[in-house]
Amino acid sequence: MIQVGIVGGTGYTGVELLRLLAQHSEVEITTITSRGDAGTPVASMFPSLRRRLKLKFEDPATANLKACDVVFFATPNGIAMQQAPALLDAGVRVIDLAADFRIKNVAEWEHWYGMPHACPEWVAKAVYGLPEHNRAAIRNARLVANPGCYPTAVQLGFMPLIEAGLIDKNHLVADAKSGVSGAGRKAELAALFAEAADNFKAYGVPGHRHLPEIRQGLSIMAGGSVELTFVPHLTPLIRGIHATLYGRITHETDFQDLYETRYDSEPFVDVMPEGSHPDTRSVRAANTCRIAVHRPQKGNVLVILSVIDNLVKGAAGQAVQNMNIMFGLKETEGLFQLAVLP
Repeated sequence: MIQVGIVGGTGYTGVELLRLLAQHSEVEITTITSRGDAGTPVASMFPSLRRRLKLKFEDPATANLKACDVVFFATPNGIAMQQAPALLDAGVRVIDLAADFRIKNVAEWEHWYGMPHACPEWVAKAVYGLPEHNRAAIRNARLVANPGCYPTAVQLGFMPLIEAGLIDKNHLVADAKSGVSGAGRKAELAALFAEAADNFKAYGVPGHRHLPEIRQGLSIMAGGSVELTFVPHLTPLIRGIHATLYGRITHETDFQDLYETRYDSEPFVDVMPEGSHPDTRSVRAANTCRIAVHRPQKGNVLVILSVIDNLVKGAAGQAVQNMNIMFGLKETEGLFQLAVLP
């Protein structure tokens, strides 16, 4: 059994990790930390875990995380970079669900996240955890930077076109919408029910922290720089990401066949039949990205629709998928839950 620790188990990604790992046949959750809730039974905070998890939250200062095989950081940005190096030096493998190790250019990371990086030497060693693109490197990784939710939906949506060099990489547009759980489990005015319900708005138009991450990933796929316009929106949903992606065609092919072929062996990417319109409800609570390919009016612009659950394929589910790869398990282990309807 893989001995698992979770740092920061009280947020939405933390409890989603607990939900998935509690059902995983090859995992024993040994440690869950929370500085503010140390001593509190996990199931008293999250009754959904009653009779499945008997642990109490522990203070991270005293928890024996070094005894774990792998530790997940489901913490705010800036925590993992301070605590992960000691675990890595002790031989523990680490999966960070925050952004501390995603962006390779440390100066750019510091610009977007507004703090000095505590361990830039580990940024270079970290492996970006998008399995559909980076599976081979993930297998041997000691530190995995789990992708963000918007970056997962956008990169999976664009990837076949970028890899094949079939669209103008200097004129990419990502128009993306997220549910309010993407903001985390904290008191925040914009996430209050009376503010978010019956409302719809763009935010972060001048610049969003996920932009450099998406641009970095697409540039690696393209083998050169890309130009991307990325506009996120907040929707009155709890879960879900819907990314509408636009690319100007430079070379012709059967685009539907391109996507079906590229993702044919990927267990968590579903290319839908031609003319489909995937919705966020079809992936709710599932580690699945559903994609549809459109060419409106047979013009020179492709429209790709990409939907995920931001807490699963956009966070905790992808982290478990990465763990499975790192430990040589079947990649789908613990992750083949169907979407929840209605």
